[in-house]
Amino acid sequence: MMRQIIEYALLFLVLVLLQVFLFSNLELSVYLNPLVYIAFIILLPIETAPIVVLGLGLLTGVVMDVAMGAAGLNTLATLPVAFLRGALLRLTCSKDSVVDGGVPSVYRLGVFGFVRYVVAAVVLHSLVYFTMESATFDYFHLTLLRTVVSGVVTVAVVYFTSKIFNSQVARVL
Repeated sequence: MMRQIIEYALLFLVLVLLQVFLFSNLELSVYLNPLVYIAFIILLPIETAPIVVLGLGLLTGVVMDVAMGAAGLNTLATLPVAFLRGALLRLTCSKDSVVDGGVPSVYRLGVFGFVRYVVAAVVLHSLVYFTMESATFDYFHLTLLRTVVSGVVTVAVVYFTSKIFNSQVARVL
């Protein structure tokens, strides 16, 4: 149990540092803003209690808001994902793989189930984030474009983070 807490604390630290120092400073396009810190919530063990997931979602959002000076934007986007995480898992993955518990991964949920789960969580997070950032529905088509472009990169980063994290966890156990 203690080992798992340390592993997730390191994952949290790495994702926050990557977001703050790398991904938030990418100046490739106004439409490309990967929000990779959401991987922390996505990769929490399936059997994690919903109140713990909500608490960790709040913690993640607040830490990102303080680190990025976003005044609540990250918290507003992270909490719906944390709140709906169980429903997203049940909707996108087979019942047997969700009931078994463990860390969400390609190995546990299957490639398509895991990708569907990650895409659903990332789209929800990005859509809330970019909608709140623009604070208007006048240019919603541009918000959707930002969601898609940033979402594709975020999904790829979350997928590869999962591969690395799960291989490290398997090696330790």
